[in-house]
Amino acid sequence: MTEARTFSPQKPIRVFLLDDHEVVRRGVHDLLDAELDIDVVGEASTVEQALARGPALRPDVAVLDVRLPDGDGITVCRELRSRMPELACLMLTSFDDDDALLDAIMAGAAGYVLKQIKGSDLVAAVRTVATGQSMLDPSTTARLMNSLRGEEAPPEPQDEALAGLTPREHEILALIGEGMTNRQIGKQLFLSEKTVKNNISRLLAKLGVERRIQAAVLASQATPPSASETRTR
Repeated sequence: MTEARTFSPQKPIRVFLLDDHEVVRRGVHDLLDAELDIDVVGEASTVEQALARGPALRPDVAVLDVRLPDGDGITVCRELRSRMPELACLMLTSFDDDDALLDAIMAGAAGYVLKQIKGSDLVAAVRTVATGQSMLDPSTTARLMNSLRGEEAPPEPQDEALAGLTPREHEILALIGEGMTNRQIGKQLFLSEKTVKNNISRLLAKLGVERRIQAAVLASQATPPSASETRTR
């Protein structure tokens, strides 16, 4: 898990915008650029432009429209983060779409918000993801998790990764899936926050994901280990 980054007017958050609607893009640009600790360093209206311009600008945060004329922002998120692993992608969409949310999470997006969001909340979301935290609409995420719990088991590679977790890591993964913080998990399992954090870092590495929200998606699909497995350390 990466350490939180800090920003200030002297070291502002560098933001890149992708939206095919000029009025929306200009509005978001003006909203964010008015903040002393945020600097909009570039814009794009298509996937092609975003992939060409984004890496050269080295943004800290990319605000990406999900639906675009020549593709989608989720693909852009995946491609940009493959080149810039520290980039935080905030997906911005007009649609409350569970499939798009799941795809965004698994592409490594740090946040997913609707365009109906208040201006002050969008600014807060940019600041949140810039520091390495997740910013996902709670009601949408909760609904997604509930729907996933009723679906089929994940593909075989994920089964193998889950099978490689220790019983303790399975316990922690299940509690992550319930939305618990590190402190709450520690209280539940009688562990220190530091121990919980170390366990989460290891299980994220084993699952091949970077964010706990991605792990939460896998947790919602996981079959809990049997009682005999849990007793075996």
